Amino acid sequence: MSAKGAEEQALHAVPEVATERQTIAQAVRDAMLEEMGRDERVIVLGEDVGVDGGVFRATDGLIERFGDQRVIDTPLAESSIIGMSVGLAATGFRPIAEIQFMGFVYPAINQLFAHAARMRNRTRGTLSCPMVVRMPYGGGIHPPEHHSESYEALFLNTPGFKVVVPSNPYDAKGLLISAIRDDDPVLFMEPKRIYRAFREAVPAEGYAVPLGQAAVTREGTDVTLIAWGAMVRVCLDAAEVLAREDISAEIVDLRTLNPLDRETMISSVVKQVARWWCTKPRAPGVSAPRSRPRSTSTRCYSSRRPCSGWPASMLFFRSRTTRSSTSLRAIESSKRWRRCSRINPL
Repeated sequence: MSAKGAEEQALHAVPEVATERQTIAQAVRDAMLEEMGRDERVIVLGEDVGVDGGVFRATDGLIERFGDQRVIDTPLAESSIIGMSVGLAATGFRPIAEIQFMGFVYPAINQLFAHAARMRNRTRGTLSCPMVVRMPYGGGIHPPEHHSESYEALFLNTPGFKVVVPSNPYDAKGLLISAIRDDDPVLFMEPKRIYRAFREAVPAEGYAVPLGQAAVTREGTDVTLIAWGAMVRVCLDAAEVLAREDISAEIVDLRTLNPLDRETMISSVVKQVARWWCTKPRAPGVSAPRSRPRSTSTRCYSSRRPCSGWPASMLFFRSRTTRSSTSLRAIESSKRWRRCSRINPL
């Protein structure tokens, strides 16, 4: 798909209301602007979020609108940023903490794991922790080390967090609004490689996209590709290539990694294996979930192939091959599944 084609392709139908074509970064700012105007308990804090408007300018103009009591420039101390946010959340505020890059979150892990995630359980429901931690994540913009991490698995394996990853401007605004209104801690991971990669029509008014609901961004009948964040666009590119070879790929955008919408994933895979059935499940990956078939159940075997990035902490930061290699892996995995399913039909 050409760059122009990718920009023009909206992943979600937008209601017939006043809209503005925005990037993900602009949609994130709009969501905070909307919620800060609606609820005076919402505050923003982090490094350079005030006067400078954030390292990616996602908080640009907020301090002029709401003042330095609600948009707080903090020292370079992530543990302090999260620690203050936990205290604020426990006492009635709804803080939005910004960690400049996901690789900077490690000093704050204790505050997140030992306190934010456990507040509701520790107090037996007496207190909640309604806070959002915004973190740009991933590579693809030629950043050095500690600016390229994608460690969502750390948080998915820790009870108490909701983990949200938008892939487009429409979802970015709606999901962030839902995260701010949620009564539990939400990690809002923003794919910085596509912060300004394309624009999409976004309603000018506030709206909420429910957490825990995946979206089928492309219908297909042969294979299912499941992705989140920046990889949704990669899978859409791969689907265009596969279509030229008469392979119909369905794309599922998870949007929320915890809670995980298993029903949408399984129902998508069931459509494919209703025609093709592979009896040799492989290593887990993002191609498809696997579950054992039962006599009258819709559950069934399906082949899974990992289509994610390479298992490395960070590729050489001048490399231009990361996205293309991931797309090729998705294409090859889909072709392999198609060949395998034809050998072992249901």
